[in-house]
Amino acid sequence: MQRPPPEDYSLKETNPHLGGGKITGDKLTSTYDLVEQMQYLYVRVVKAKDLPAKDVTGSCDPYVEVRLGNYKGTTRHFEKKTNPEWLQVFAYSKERIQASVLEVTVKDKDLVKDDFIGRVLFDLNEIPKRVPPDSPLAPQWYRLEDRNGVKHKGELMLAVWWGTQADEAFPEAWHSDAATVSGSDGLANIRSKVYLSPKLWYLRVNVIEAQDLIPTDKSRFPEVYVRATLGHQTLKTRISTSRSINPMWNEDLMFVASEPFDEPLILSVEDRIQANKEEVLGRCAIPLNYVDRRLDHKPVNTRWFNLEKHMVVEGDKKKEHKFSSRIHTRICLEGGYHVLDESTHYSSDLRPTAKQLWKSSIGVLEVGILNAQGLMPMKTKDGRGTTDAYCVAKYGQKWIRTRTIIDSFTPKWNEQYTWEVFDPCTVITVGVFDNCHLHGGGEKVGGAKDSRIGKVRIRLSTLETDRVYTHSYPLLVLHPNGVKKMGEIHLAVRFTCSSLLNMMHMYSHPLLPKMHYIHPLTVSQLDSLRHQATQIVSMRLTRAEPPLRKEVVEYMLDVGSHMWSMRRSKANFFRIMGVLSGLIAVGKWFDQICHWKNPITTVLIHILFIILVMYPELILPTIFLYLFLIGVWYYRWRPRHPPHMDTRLSHADSAHPDELDEEFDTFPTSRPTDIVRMRYDRLRSIAGRIQTVVGDLATQGERLQSLLSWRDPRATALFVIFCLIAAIVLYVTPFQVVALLTGFYVLRHPRFRHKLPAVPLNFFRRLPARTDCML
Repeated sequence: MQRPPPEDYSLKETNPHLGGGKITGDKLTSTYDLVEQMQYLYVRVVKAKDLPAKDVTGSCDPYVEVRLGNYKGTTRHFEKKTNPEWLQVFAYSKERIQASVLEVTVKDKDLVKDDFIGRVLFDLNEIPKRVPPDSPLAPQWYRLEDRNGVKHKGELMLAVWWGTQADEAFPEAWHSDAATVSGSDGLANIRSKVYLSPKLWYLRVNVIEAQDLIPTDKSRFPEVYVRATLGHQTLKTRISTSRSINPMWNEDLMFVASEPFDEPLILSVEDRIQANKEEVLGRCAIPLNYVDRRLDHKPVNTRWFNLEKHMVVEGDKKKEHKFSSRIHTRICLEGGYHVLDESTHYSSDLRPTAKQLWKSSIGVLEVGILNAQGLMPMKTKDGRGTTDAYCVAKYGQKWIRTRTIIDSFTPKWNEQYTWEVFDPCTVITVGVFDNCHLHGGGEKVGGAKDSRIGKVRIRLSTLETDRVYTHSYPLLVLHPNGVKKMGEIHLAVRFTCSSLLNMMHMYSHPLLPKMHYIHPLTVSQLDSLRHQATQIVSMRLTRAEPPLRKEVVEYMLDVGSHMWSMRRSKANFFRIMGVLSGLIAVGKWFDQICHWKNPITTVLIHILFIILVMYPELILPTIFLYLFLIGVWYYRWRPRHPPHMDTRLSHADSAHPDELDEEFDTFPTSRPTDIVRMRYDRLRSIAGRIQTVVGDLATQGERLQSLLSWRDPRATALFVIFCLIAAIVLYVTPFQVVALLTGFYVLRHPRFRHKLPAVPLNFFRRLPARTDCML
């Protein structure tokens, strides 16, 4: 019996006030019905006109200051412009408002002290409320007043309203809780954003042959191979076995290409002259925009490409000589595969690349990212710990990033996002990170990286349709000194199915597109291609604005999860034992039946056995009926919560510190020699045990083979004679009689049993294996 997990690491069901509590039937009427409503005061500053001149030059450099209590937001300023246009929105959280008047002031930027031009005051009780999907509030012109309330020259166009985070102005607004963030880069880094992964294709390059190559040294047989390069990816064919000027390969090289196809495929035919010396015999660049795209396994047409040779003449000047050397290839972009950029165990998308092959969606996934509780301080600022948290969620090609909540261990995001679902057997990943780029830092190489706070995975097939799951998930991160809870994230999740029949039908389809089964890629190819795909996705999202940084993307995609870990190996071993425990329990139960531990149960099994032997047509119906009854019985105890990170299953709470240190080691290792030697010896001892088990399995298999191989002539003769007698006996004896006798023999009373092994087992163990032939 396993102990329950510690309370801190468990999943907790919650009951938040979703959508402002407006419930009609089962659905919530608010646009953002999976999050708690947050009230904001919005101020849209549009433009000004007829501003009075304040400078000696007769012009002014105006900007607008929006002040509400202690919170102050400012627009950019314009040089020498009396009719400026700003088009900026400010949002003030109602929770933090401690004033009753909103003051919007126009000022003139000056070197010493900014001059006052005029202001507009608003009583917060008089400001209208807007609820989407109402149209946006139309801005109005307001006459500027001086400090005494006297109206004078100059007008300001404004719109002021109360709204929620569902307002379309919310994502781009300046937020009062981000008042400490400096610079436009810092402000860009805290806004919420939706990203799309680049569209990825597998590029298959079938190098067939080359003709009329001209090596420099004609006295030797050339050792020719082809080097193919696409961006940062480089692959080489083997050296051609036909060592001539017309070499042949017929070898496939696989790359990952992303749209738009900016970089060409470069094929370089090279001759290996010495161990570290190659000569380029010719090269060609092939733009991918002109490459054939195929959706199935039908081969595309082959093409010949002319090769160009580069010779260095006088310094750095290069002279190109075109000549008749050619290369024969079959190149295509594979639209029938799914480019794996995630681990197959928790993929969020399994569709093929080509959009023509996509099936219609089966439903919608809605996720409300409500808040986090109890976050740990991730960095130090002004001598105290602080955390600037934001969330990233990935499902399919769509990534979302919430806004950053500044300096809070209990951030409230209350943002809702929607994804189309094409396969229920997929996983959404939600990660929480600490923003280290609020003041423009970290852009240069070696700068600060966004720290990981934790992540949650939710498999859609474990969710009931149309039910809102509101849970607080523990954010668990493994550190070199052990597993640590970094806080909790509060999510609301709903999976809505548009067609139950279509979703049920999906369970009969193969998990991956059919090209993965018609022309499967090798495990090493898939591993290499996944690495290239994650690098491309990471590079593209890093270049977005604001960037989704490399460390964030790699953590979400589980880059490096394939590396060796003693902890994971133990966890996987005990997972296998957990799967086999059911079979082991059935074996123990049957052994008790055979040894008459409970005579009544054994007698009932005898009766059931006789019925099944006399009426064999009942065997399969009985098995399936039994499975049906078990399933119905377990329905009462079905899981009511989504699965979450399990520290006990992962062996994270019982891992030895040295094992964790090894898991966090770099590759290649950076640890001292004595530690590496100790770990190597530990691996050798574990591998020795595995080697023994594998050897024992091989021995049993070889004994089976030796039954008929005449390696032991006496044993094979005995077995062959036994087979002949068994064939005659079974031919003349009805099958039911044989089955009854066999069953009664197996279930015989302990009085008729011997403690010595059975004769067939003794015979099998005496058969020869090939262990005595091994060195």
